[in-house]
Amino acid sequence: MGEAGKVLVVDDQPRNSEALAQALQPLGYEVWQALDGPTALLLAREHLPDVILLDLRMPGMDGLEVCRKLKADPETQLLPVVVVTGMDSREARLAALEAGATDFLTKPFDLVELEVRVRNLVSYRRLTQDLEDAERMLFAVARAVEARDEGTGEHCDRLSHLAVWFGEQLGLGREELKSLRRAGYLHDIGKIGIPDAILHKPGPLNPEEWVVMRSHVEIGVRICAPLRNLRPVLPIIRHHHERWDGSGYPDGLAGEAIPFLARVFQVVDVYDALTSDRPYRKALSPEQALAVLQDETARGNWDPHLVQVFTRGVKELGADAHMRLLGQKTKLG
Repeated sequence: MGEAGKVLVVDDQPRNSEALAQALQPLGYEVWQALDGPTALLLAREHLPDVILLDLRMPGMDGLEVCRKLKADPETQLLPVVVVTGMDSREARLAALEAGATDFLTKPFDLVELEVRVRNLVSYRRLTQDLEDAERMLFAVARAVEARDEGTGEHCDRLSHLAVWFGEQLGLGREELKSLRRAGYLHDIGKIGIPDAILHKPGPLNPEEWVVMRSHVEIGVRICAPLRNLRPVLPIIRHHHERWDGSGYPDGLAGEAIPFLARVFQVVDVYDALTSDRPYRKALSPEQALAVLQDETARGNWDPHLVQVFTRGVKELGADAHMRLLGQKTKLG
């Protein structure tokens, strides 16, 4: 059942919804039907259909709002949405495109056109699904690496959420926030290539061991580079250990030569480390952590402007909001 693909039909008129289902089911598609927007969102998250056929004119939550919510949810944002409408106007099409629609089908629909459009979009969805599966595998590996290094995968969740919060404070756009979110999980994935004897050495590393340890950023880049969607994250992975004064690695970049998102990420990475328990010390309070961060900035480690903005933002949060910020988990993607 459903070998050809999975389709979600959303229409408040049962007759219209059933007509689409009866056209697709004999072709091998598995079809779910929703008569309103909230049900459509629930079914989309539960079944992750290959294609969503969405009516625009519905009472309550209309098709445009459904489409916007689908595209705002990381779980459903890549699902192809075909708007099925009797409003064949330029304004309606533009509104649907702005909401994130992938394609259009005008009522009354032609059965051959319906089959071709759905079949093409199922093929597209299968391709994007392969990419998603590869990304999810990398995220799983990254969490395993984090557990191996830190003893818990919660650092990834905290850091990812904190990075997005700071990016929002800086007024960054959606794609930049996505890169910061992904970097929270992937920044140290290259540590999978570092031997345990070095990664868990209780004392200081010797010069030869430091060369091996520092190679984790280049290993991380090589792991993630084949996935095109992750390419915006590569500068963060490679350069999050650079220093404002040029004393970092791997390339000894200084000042604004360090990629901007890497500089943003550095600040939250250090702050999260300072406010988390470590085997050799208890977590610092927010005030203590900010003091250390400012001291390290004065010594040339971090971007002074970014640390200033971060410090102001944390101080404005308040204790309860700060705890929620560090405790809240974030979604992949």
